[in-house]
Amino acid sequence: MLLKGSCHCQAVKFSVASHTPQPYMHCYCSICRKTGGGGGYAINIMGEAATLKITGRRALSVYRAKVDGKRSPGQRHFCSKCGSALWVADPRWPDWVYPFASAIDTPLPKPRQVQHIMLDSAAPWVDVPKGKRDPHFAVYPEEAIIEWHTKRRLLVK
Repeated sequence: MLLKGSCHCQAVKFSVASHTPQPYMHCYCSICRKTGGGGGYAINIMGEAATLKITGRRALSVYRAKVDGKRSPGQRHFCSKCGSALWVADPRWPDWVYPFASAIDTPLPKPRQVQHIMLDSAAPWVDVPKGKRDPHFAVYPEEAIIEWHTKRRLLVK
């Protein structure tokens, strides 16, 4: 599935192929919460890094958060003009790029289940949904994005 995305001011536009477009995981870590500007969490999906095409590179900036006092290798790409969070890339996983669902303009499938992760870092004001379709994880779950989609037969072409 070809995903097309952009920042709010349209200075940066991008496309990326994804076989795992379900926005099923809400991350409540302090980095996602503070840089995403959402409801106390951010949602990443996964795309193939080799297919990432970008227009407006001059407006791109990168933020590398500190984790446990060290600079993370993860690179959070955002628009330097409007501040929109766009995607994360990490040299530890060079085949993948992780666009924020909020930056995707292509209609995404609605997930039947939403995993709430990194709840040890959730802001106290956030109401985390509870129920059968809302599994909770104190930290990052062991099941990777591709495994989640594969197990549920949700991979797309």
